[in-house]
Amino acid sequence: MNIDRLAAILKQAAQEEIMPRFRRLDAGTIQTKSGAFDLVTEADVGAEKLIAAAINAHRPDIQVIGEEAVAANPKLLDSDFEDRIVIFVDPVDGTANFAGGLPLFAVMASVVQNGETVAGVIYDPLGDDTVMAEKGCGAFHIFPDGRAIRQKFADPVPLSEMGGMASTMFLPMEQRSTVMGNLAKVKMLANYRCAGHEYRYAAGGNVHFMMYAKLMPWDHVGGALIMREAGAHVAKFDGSPYRPSDLGGGLLIASDKDSWEELRHEVFAV
Repeated sequence: MNIDRLAAILKQAAQEEIMPRFRRLDAGTIQTKSGAFDLVTEADVGAEKLIAAAINAHRPDIQVIGEEAVAANPKLLDSDFEDRIVIFVDPVDGTANFAGGLPLFAVMASVVQNGETVAGVIYDPLGDDTVMAEKGCGAFHIFPDGRAIRQKFADPVPLSEMGGMASTMFLPMEQRSTVMGNLAKVKMLANYRCAGHEYRYAAGGNVHFMMYAKLMPWDHVGGALIMREAGAHVAKFDGSPYRPSDLGGGLLIASDKDSWEELRHEVFAV
């Protein structure tokens, strides 16, 4: 599917289903899924339906798998992705931020063809701009006026000078305490509770590493491609490549392989 068309669909969903509800939600339109930080709103549901319908109106042969559809039917992730085109959709990435009125959320989609990620799109409804990548073509920040700025991950620096993003919430407790202690070895750590904005920030060269323990495809498939196209070293905790079908094994991203190895050994010894 044409990546510009996909980006336009995400923008349409934001304009019609998401932004009209921002800071206008009431208690009846917010529901809790697995826990206090795992929420769904009517904006998530409406945006996902619009995106799926718009994609299938153009390409009925594409299988659209959205976060909210999987919440209702987890067996969707058992699909065989090797012989088809699949688009993973996160209609509101950072729903807890959105529901709390924090202007830090994104609309995300990734295109997987025959089991391989070929495109990723992250749209910011408030900035009205997009970070996107196609396999082998580089990563770009596309502004509302049409400017396209090629993205580059941060150059390597010593461990003590590194700043990064890490989500430790889904690490087992005993490993989480170790990792939290080890993170004192780096200079700066942040977590936006929105992978989309973390990937956007990293694509612009603003951090030296990223770590995620829980790998849902709508959160990371497109972002991981954008990181690779921006020049980062991307691998699971065991050093193996991250594939769209991977739901576990953790994800560590760094400026280069040497930095990745140092972070894996010194900080994320999980």
